[in-house]
Amino acid sequence: MKEAHHEAHEHHGAHKKTYKYGMVVDLDKCTGCGACMVACMAENNLPFRKDNSDRMRSQLWMRVYKISNGRPFPDTDICYIPRPCQHCEGSGHHHTPCVSVCPATATDYSHETGIVSQVYTRCFGCRYCMAACPYHVRVFNWWDPTWPKGMKKYLNPDVSVRMRGVVEKCSFCYHRYQRAKNKAYAEGRRELHEDEYQTACTQACPAGAITFGDLKNPEHKVHELKKSPYAFRLLEKLGTNPKVYYVSTRDWVRKAGEAYAGEEGKSVTHA
Repeated sequence: MKEAHHEAHEHHGAHKKTYKYGMVVDLDKCTGCGACMVACMAENNLPFRKDNSDRMRSQLWMRVYKISNGRPFPDTDICYIPRPCQHCEGSGHHHTPCVSVCPATATDYSHETGIVSQVYTRCFGCRYCMAACPYHVRVFNWWDPTWPKGMKKYLNPDVSVRMRGVVEKCSFCYHRYQRAKNKAYAEGRRELHEDEYQTACTQACPAGAITFGDLKNPEHKVHELKKSPYAFRLLEKLGTNPKVYYVSTRDWVRKAGEAYAGEEGKSVTHA
């Protein structure tokens, strides 16, 4: 009986399609315009303040950093780094840092999509996940969201508005994945085309610096882009196995992505 159950389980697992959604960001194309940040806020119902430049009060899921090579003119060079949630997979004995420490299972890793979720109704605001995340992608919601008069009509109905006291983060616009899957099911399909599920920041980037797709799918652009000899991931030595890849032909940029400390850390600022 147990053997039959085990065989049935293996048979079911063999036919279950899994994905590994991720990004490749070309830093040599990024101009630091901030269109990705604006698109993210509009798509995911992120409230804004009169002075949103105050980093301690602003609610940003996508943040753009400006780094410099630290050299004087005329050898000065700068680079802008868009930083969404890295959606770490972990490897070996390493696990997704935020998922490992959450006592409420408010954040979890999806083996179907490779996306790290955040369930706001489970979160009670302990902020362990914020302390565990080496990329500082998570933000704590200190206030109930408020909107200018008439703006509530323009909120995205597919994304829940979060209450104060919970942690938020980039979700790779997971609601768009759900919408695309529903459309595919209605059409009798089980597979998604590459352009059916794209994040808001990807579509908004005027320079085409952000590419999104299934890292496992050879037909998706990200599958080849991540193999570039100029590709790297932030703080890769930590073993978090993030699914956001960066590409730059500049050697100092790749080195800065590996070490956010010492002299290199002094040249990092927010755009």
